[in-house]
Amino acid sequence: MKSFFVSSAVAVTIASLLVACGPHAPAEETPRPVRTVELRYHGAHDTSRYFGSVKARYEVDQAFRVPGKVVERRVDVGQTVREGDVLAVLDDVDYRLTQQATRQQLEAARARARQAESDWRRLQALKLDGSVSDFDEEHALSGLRTSRAMAEAEARKLELAQNRLEYTVLHASQSGVVTAVHFEVGQVVAEGQPVVSVSDPGEPEIVVDVPENLLAWFEDARYMASLAAASDEWFEVALRELAPQAASQTRTYRAKLNPMTARHLPLGATATLIAQGGTGETLMAAIPASAITQANGEAALWIVRPAGTEGVGTVELVPVTVHGYRNDDALVSGPPAGELIITAGVHKMAPGLKVALLQSARSEETRQAVR
Repeated sequence: MKSFFVSSAVAVTIASLLVACGPHAPAEETPRPVRTVELRYHGAHDTSRYFGSVKARYEVDQAFRVPGKVVERRVDVGQTVREGDVLAVLDDVDYRLTQQATRQQLEAARARARQAESDWRRLQALKLDGSVSDFDEEHALSGLRTSRAMAEAEARKLELAQNRLEYTVLHASQSGVVTAVHFEVGQVVAEGQPVVSVSDPGEPEIVVDVPENLLAWFEDARYMASLAAASDEWFEVALRELAPQAASQTRTYRAKLNPMTARHLPLGATATLIAQGGTGETLMAAIPASAITQANGEAALWIVRPAGTEGVGTVELVPVTVHGYRNDDALVSGPPAGELIITAGVHKMAPGLKVALLQSARSEETRQAVR
């Protein structure tokens, strides 16, 4: 009897262990919270925004035409100069010595030329009575011509020495404002080395860099610009020049635009340029650029489909057409209006994944897609 009770207890214990080791009921999947924005279409012009600066159309780098040590500097950045004003002066001691030596060589050459001419005239007189031969006369004439040529060469050398002496004083080649100074007193500068930049503020222009994929569109666009100091004051500008070759480092094309009406633009000021293409309007929606992903090499969006529970849905990948970018937004079209677009964490999404809409995301649904 005792053994019966022991066997029953063991059986109950084993049964309890088997029940405890049995399979558990699957835990319900917790939806992943996501941020979304509602897709809304509006008529929008195809526009692009660029940031550049104001520069002078005519800017000249002034340089000495001879090398030397700078002994005097007469201008500072921001100073207004007129054509012919002295900008800087080099030490001219060596150039004065060269000028003096060249002048003495010219005097010696002229003296030799006068002596050769005197000898030739005497031979002409002696030739009348047959005292000299034709060879002697030709030799004397050749010496006269040689001495005259040497004297002429020395005269040109003296002019060159005088010019180089004058080049030790740097004069402004145009009127304008000094925008850069690249030297200091005591510095030795090379011939042709830019030392002062002078810009003409009378013809300012706005300079921006255009990406290669927008080059053809940019040429046919209309342009409006504003300065950072007066961001709410827009004015029309016209494209004056578009670089035919891309910059080697940025691979962008430099564009230069002039105001349609004459106006003062401070050199170096930051400018904003809006280029507007086409004459009609296209239905597009603006969504955060972070919402764009790819499917089979094409642009796509993750869209939330309702799952029957309030605030919960499943995700689906749909293709989209990207028309361009504006600041942090992408201009798109394709999916129906009103769809909820996932704007963050798109690389963690998978088809059919359950997601929960964040409360903060609901406030974003009222965002106007195209400004």
